[in-house]
Amino acid sequence: MKLTNLLQKAPHHLPILQANFGLERESLRINENDRIAQTPHPTSLGSRSFHPYIQTDYSEPQLELITPVAGSTKEARRMLGAITDVATRSMNKSEYLWPLSMPPQIEEEEIQIAQLDDDYEYQYRVGLGQRYGKLLQSMSGIHYNMELGKDLVQALFAQSDYEELLTFKNDLYLKLAQNFLRYRWLLTYLYGTSSLAEKGFLKEELGLVRSIRNSRYGYVNASDIQVSFDSLDQYVADLEGYVASGQLSAEKEFYSAVRLRGSKRNRDYLTQGITYLEFRCFDLNPFEPVAISQETLDTVHLFVLSLLWLDDMEQVDQTLSQASELNNRIALSHPLSALPAEADSQTILTAMKELVAHFQLDDSYKQLIHTIEQQIANPSLTLGGRLAEQVLDQSLETFGRKQGRSYREYAWTAPYALKGYENMELSTQMLLFDAIQKGLHIQILDEEDQFLKFWHGEHIEYVKNANMTSKDNYVIPLAMANKVVTKKILGQAGFPVPAGAEFSNKPDALRYYQLIRSSAIVIKPKSTNFGLGISIFQEPASLSDYEKALDLAFAEDSHVLVEEYIAGTEYRFFVLDGHCEAVLLRVAANVTGDGQSTIRELVEKKNQDPLRGRDHRSPLEIIDLGAIELLMLEQQGYTPDTILPQGVQAFLRRNSNISTGGDSIDMTDQMDKSYKQLAAQMATAMGAWACGVDLIIPDLTQPASKDQPNCTCIELNFNPAMYLHTYTYAGPGQRITPKILDKLFPEL
Repeated sequence: MKLTNLLQKAPHHLPILQANFGLERESLRINENDRIAQTPHPTSLGSRSFHPYIQTDYSEPQLELITPVAGSTKEARRMLGAITDVATRSMNKSEYLWPLSMPPQIEEEEIQIAQLDDDYEYQYRVGLGQRYGKLLQSMSGIHYNMELGKDLVQALFAQSDYEELLTFKNDLYLKLAQNFLRYRWLLTYLYGTSSLAEKGFLKEELGLVRSIRNSRYGYVNASDIQVSFDSLDQYVADLEGYVASGQLSAEKEFYSAVRLRGSKRNRDYLTQGITYLEFRCFDLNPFEPVAISQETLDTVHLFVLSLLWLDDMEQVDQTLSQASELNNRIALSHPLSALPAEADSQTILTAMKELVAHFQLDDSYKQLIHTIEQQIANPSLTLGGRLAEQVLDQSLETFGRKQGRSYREYAWTAPYALKGYENMELSTQMLLFDAIQKGLHIQILDEEDQFLKFWHGEHIEYVKNANMTSKDNYVIPLAMANKVVTKKILGQAGFPVPAGAEFSNKPDALRYYQLIRSSAIVIKPKSTNFGLGISIFQEPASLSDYEKALDLAFAEDSHVLVEEYIAGTEYRFFVLDGHCEAVLLRVAANVTGDGQSTIRELVEKKNQDPLRGRDHRSPLEIIDLGAIELLMLEQQGYTPDTILPQGVQAFLRRNSNISTGGDSIDMTDQMDKSYKQLAAQMATAMGAWACGVDLIIPDLTQPASKDQPNCTCIELNFNPAMYLHTYTYAGPGQRITPKILDKLFPEL
């Protein structure tokens, strides 16, 4: 190797932080009796033979949660949180994930080897149980995968004296692996939490230590397995030799704290190169719902980069043997004990400080180093030190149960949301949840624009706003966004639509007042959505109110529609691929009096419902007291300060959109199928694949047909919200997002 001082000679503006990350978390499912779950892998998680994110590890109750590659530690952790959320809510509701690396009380007969379809993988696990014992397999951890950024590697290669990029990358990653093994004892000290084995787990009692997993009692190979890290050639030769002799059943049985990754066969690294490293020494952090903190992720990133700052290692295997013994001593020491004298923390801390200074990293990285220094000075600040306070009667089971149950409750809080992605539109969150659960690969192409990519094998689908897909002709959503075009298409196809007129300016619309002054009317923008700018007059409007309504509509669009008001009840029909999947009764924003509270106070009380929020991030929307609501109250003879009598209902809107504070009631089962069929026919006539059909129905007892519809279509919606059908104010609710994915990926 010729890598010494490579970073020191690099320019300050080098993209030193550029990297890709991935996390793999193992955790045991625990049942209502706080024992290892005996139920099979959750069927709602699809096929684990291809699921990219949720697998079964050694045993049937041991889940492995795997993030896709992320360009930052923050995004990797956020995705781990989402996958954890999906996994928890896909399990039996009485089950939870054990938050500790060491299992609760467990007997070997409770451990059922994962019932995998692949016989080789099943037999491989059988062999591991025979070689190491099944109990040992129940320990869990978290793996930290890291690939140096391509631009970073290329820039370092350009300034080196290497002639081949492949050789340079291999030496770069090998140096990282060597120094990681040399200094991993610091990570064991900082983050070790496999501190206590429950009674009967080990043959000998260790008492309270830092990390059983990272000690000789952990999941380690036999002492006669000594793989050299001195060179890549020797590393490959040693592993192949142990497999050939039968001392290892496969190369992947080599349980080093760091693994070279990127190829299935280690020999391929010689010709194809190492792609990334897998760091396997992290215990689960029981103080975090996702088992690892953002601070840990960022500290380890800085730690790994600093390993390149150090000089190239001499006498590699001898040095690593000594480091392994030091790591074992630290792992088996009491969590509140100080580091031994021979643990040279100053060298790696100096490297971290010099790297931060050289590349002018921000103060957050200086704070990470300061935190390490505090933890070295005071062991009680380490994770193991904090965990030591939770020991009760020489056991951590009480603490584990408390934490595990609290994280389960957190996952089931606001179950309509996907943890970590709450800023996205709610239907999109639900679609992402279902895609992860089903086992589709996902990528958020543009979070703000709600643009997603899904794929399975070679099949790729792009989705915007949860139900805009390649199944819709490009022009159809544009047509539905234009209410005039929609009315003409439906009217020409023989479907009932309200009569009315379109206006491009206020003076013309005001002159139209003489024609409708005695009629009930609806005034709405031509191309708006979510009920914005709509005013409904069930009784003839005064000229003043008519003008106010025009102003509200023109504020949303340059063209306004004035239509006849259709008496009856409005229902939203969700049509997908020619079939009505759900029907919703939307009751306009309202409050009901209690004889004591003002309308303003009643609105405030109703808005405290946890289902209510803003910007389509909750199933129901906050009720406002804006210009439209005040106009509506005035027409009923009320003001916001009016005290409503007990049981008296006051409406704040005429339009019943959930997006303007309405209540949702699932009517799918009660709705006569003739109306469902008629709504589906309207969507088909429009050419829409996913569509919301709004029908006014005067009398539900009268069936519908195209010749005698007994209803009027007031609107088609090209991007109908799906969440309002699922999480309803009343009724069972209908899950539509899984049906979208079923249509897009019928092979699943």
